Amino acid sequence: MGKKDKKVEAFSLSLAAVLCLPQMLNLKGNGLAISNSWLTLLIWLALWGMLGKAISLCGQIKEAGKKKVAAGRSSLAAGLLAFGFSLCLSLGVQLEAAGSVELGNGWMWISILVWTGVFALLIKAAWIWLDTVDIEKASIDTFSVQSAERGCTAIKQKILCGLNKAMEWWENLSEKKQLIMTAIVFLLAWLPVFLAVYPGFFVYDAQDELNQIQTRNFTTHHPLPHVVLLGGIILAVHKVTGSYNLGIASYTLLQMLLMSGVFSTVVSYMKKEGCSRWITGGSIVYFAFFPVIPMFVLCSAKDGIFSGACLLLLVVLLNMGKQRGRFFSSWKQLLFFGVTALVMGSFRHNGWYALFVFMPVLVVVMKGYRKKMLVLLVSVVAAWLCLNKGLEAALSARDPGSGEMLTVPIQQLSRVYQNEKDSLTEEQCGILYEILPEEALSRYSPKLSDGVKADFQSHVFQQNPAKYIKLWWELGWTYSSLYLDAWLMTSYGFWYPDTVIDVYRGNQAFTYTYEDSSFFGYEVERPGERQSLLPWLDEIYRSLSLEITQQKLPVLSLLFSPGFLFWAYAFSAGYICHRKHYHLLLPFVLLLFIWLTVLLGPTCLPRYVLILWFALPLWCFLLWEAKSSPIP
Repeated sequence: MGKKDKKVEAFSLSLAAVLCLPQMLNLKGNGLAISNSWLTLLIWLALWGMLGKAISLCGQIKEAGKKKVAAGRSSLAAGLLAFGFSLCLSLGVQLEAAGSVELGNGWMWISILVWTGVFALLIKAAWIWLDTVDIEKASIDTFSVQSAERGCTAIKQKILCGLNKAMEWWENLSEKKQLIMTAIVFLLAWLPVFLAVYPGFFVYDAQDELNQIQTRNFTTHHPLPHVVLLGGIILAVHKVTGSYNLGIASYTLLQMLLMSGVFSTVVSYMKKEGCSRWITGGSIVYFAFFPVIPMFVLCSAKDGIFSGACLLLLVVLLNMGKQRGRFFSSWKQLLFFGVTALVMGSFRHNGWYALFVFMPVLVVVMKGYRKKMLVLLVSVVAAWLCLNKGLEAALSARDPGSGEMLTVPIQQLSRVYQNEKDSLTEEQCGILYEILPEEALSRYSPKLSDGVKADFQSHVFQQNPAKYIKLWWELGWTYSSLYLDAWLMTSYGFWYPDTVIDVYRGNQAFTYTYEDSSFFGYEVERPGERQSLLPWLDEIYRSLSLEITQQKLPVLSLLFSPGFLFWAYAFSAGYICHRKHYHLLLPFVLLLFIWLTVLLGPTCLPRYVLILWFALPLWCFLLWEAKSSPIP
């Protein structure tokens, strides 16, 4: 393609992209904000320039004969990724604006195809740029010399010199001392937040789990290991001190200790693998200060320990993929895998579902070690059965029913009832009322299934499941679009980057009513009570949790978006495929299975995909590893 043809292609594609832009942006019904604005001119010019450079860069690589980085495999991966991203943007815009999608909208599909072309070029160009750019390994000495050459002041030179000496002192410490000191750094960084929100965030089913311990009336609705750990500590401390707050604070401090150990282990692993100083240093800062981290480190919900165990398991999987022989010959590595998988599977039900689906993948990919892999996995399953079934028997825990697993069908039936009640026959309504009372159906909320799910008659369903499955199938055949909308409305926040998490809007909590944002629960449920020692910091976390504070910050707001983080991981997985380092993909496969399980959940909340935040430093490391290693 000649230079003139490249310019024409960039001109045409950028103009088409701007014309289709309203289909890809959430404009809250005000399309003129884009179409009738000077901003579109700037967007078009910027796109024109970027696409021109992207086309030129891809062309130069191809002309140079570097087939390894410009093969059809990379183009296909970039195209699939671009199509998925464009599709999700378009569907997300419709769900935000109207609460439904119109698959017959031709303009939508044209826009998706145009933007697929745009994103495919940009993604492939970004991968090629990562291949060719010279990323330094962040030497403070090098940076200091460069600064001197640029005429930095003496004060800056002293600062850089001090940083260099600190880094040298740090690297001279033993691995064990570095691990301990990193953990201490995290604890000291989280301590002000703990004092601000004392006794911690006792929220998200916390009261229900504590009540199970108090009343000795157990169910398997919540993972029993977490119920026993949380409730046992709180009641034990309360029995000694008479204070529930001290009990909650004790559990919070224990979790802080556990998570500081998890994060310091990850940082230590990255450093041991020769990761860039900037990435390891940035990871320490991120774990210490990024608000989402202390939010959930100081939260009583099971998501913190679950995600911490999952993060360690991702590290183990990375080791397994890189050094199979060394992994299977080390009993410590095998034990570490077993423990992390057991904790992950025991602290969230969907964690076990993801692991169960992931296990056959491990057996298939571990060529040469399949028997050992199978024995290891069978051992994990046996340990899980002993722990969980043993606790169920010891505590006489009852099964709460199948409502939690049938969240999506419940939402689908409820949406059909709300929108097409007059079209349903008396027989269909009668069968529906048997498992979902009319009062429950009237509480249908598109983004949250809790209101309807709470009154699902599991015992009735279990007596004759075929009868109700038949009703679900019949209504789905007739109202397939409503079924699709019902499912997407509870899950689109996990894949649409521009979502504002407000699923609890209007719901009454103990101390407030949810309004613009439901990003985080924030409060202290009874019998605990917030006793802030740093009210100004407490207010910051209240604002981040319950208001749209972070959404008002361009670019930075995306770091708080589960949908954006999902696509960031997808981009890096694509880059790893582009570089042909397939052994680095095992952690991404597990993350994908966990993400798929939450798509079938009751709503979209950051806590369900907390691992996307916990694993961000590891994500940076994997990108660095893929870029630094030669293409096989």
